Amino acid sequence: MINPSQHNKLQVGIEEVLKRKTVVLLISDLDHIEEEERFALKRTYDEAKKKSDLQYEIVWIPVVDRSTDEEASRKKFEQLQAKMSWYTVADPWLLDPVVIRYIKEEWHFSKKLILVALDPQGKAVCNNALHMFMVWGNIAYPFTVDKEESLWKEETWNLELLVGGSYPDISDWISQGKHICLYGGAGLEWVRNFTAAAKDLAKTAGITLEMVYVGKSKANERVKKITSTIATEKLSHCFPYPISYFWTRLESMWYSRSQHGKTAEKVRILQEVLAMLSFDGSEQGWAVISNGLTEMTRANGNTILKIFKEFKLSEEETKQKGFVPALNEINKTLSQQHHCNKVLLQWTSTGMPEEVLCADCARPMEKYFMYRCCTD
Repeated sequence: MINPSQHNKLQVGIEEVLKRKTVVLLISDLDHIEEEERFALKRTYDEAKKKSDLQYEIVWIPVVDRSTDEEASRKKFEQLQAKMSWYTVADPWLLDPVVIRYIKEEWHFSKKLILVALDPQGKAVCNNALHMFMVWGNIAYPFTVDKEESLWKEETWNLELLVGGSYPDISDWISQGKHICLYGGAGLEWVRNFTAAAKDLAKTAGITLEMVYVGKSKANERVKKITSTIATEKLSHCFPYPISYFWTRLESMWYSRSQHGKTAEKVRILQEVLAMLSFDGSEQGWAVISNGLTEMTRANGNTILKIFKEFKLSEEETKQKGFVPALNEINKTLSQQHHCNKVLLQWTSTGMPEEVLCADCARPMEKYFMYRCCTD
């Protein structure tokens, strides 16, 4: 294996660095390591190196395509290796084909990155701990299936779970009693109209409202332009780089929760996550407004803009009912029976559920297949 030190990438023996430790095998090809995933893994791993009670190592095992040009592939391997702060195999071309076949057949690897967690005795305790890393980071150590299940039993749907510590200011705002609005979409004019209407309503209602733009899952040029305009015109805060990490983590939340045999019909967390992913699948804007950890309401762009523009909550009414409960009341009266929700989910090694229920009406959603080749 190769030592992860940026200054001295020396080969080291497996025994001397992995003995008596949990080992997380990062298995991928050379083309399907998303920036958001690498960002989350690096942040979690770097944090673990500062804590003596987290005895684990990550080892990257690239599964290379031997039918392609080896020189070009080696160059890509070296470029990716240089970005990683954990151990990597010295030469993936020397991996025995039997090992590769085992990885594909037993751990169901197929292009998309997976994390296989092994206990100190070398036994696989989770065939894909990626979603645990994305949702909880080092809290999920030692990354077993039982640990994942126990973490979900402790969770409730709230703003901190939704954001996952990726925007530290939110915890401060909650403690200060401020109202918080997360919003997204890829329409610049809607963003301008929405933020202006939100500021007007907050002033009328006598509340402090902090707004954070979280974009869309595909941070394309439109989203980049919006984040730049928001900063220039000081419309609101923006989720930090990479902005699409917010959505990648939400997807992980959905996969992690649903793979334990839960459905959106029975689990509120799944209902809410599915609703958020439905927002992302739409071309509309959307917003989630919260006060503290548990008071939350959500609506699509047309509905929330209508509420903010047409229903002026007075300061007295806000004090009597509470800002979020009052919004919730109005939101329910405006909810339309007709809706069209769309959720785009990537295939994973753990497979896809046979049935996904709509977050609004709980009816089974129709399933479509989409083949996509797009770098934007």
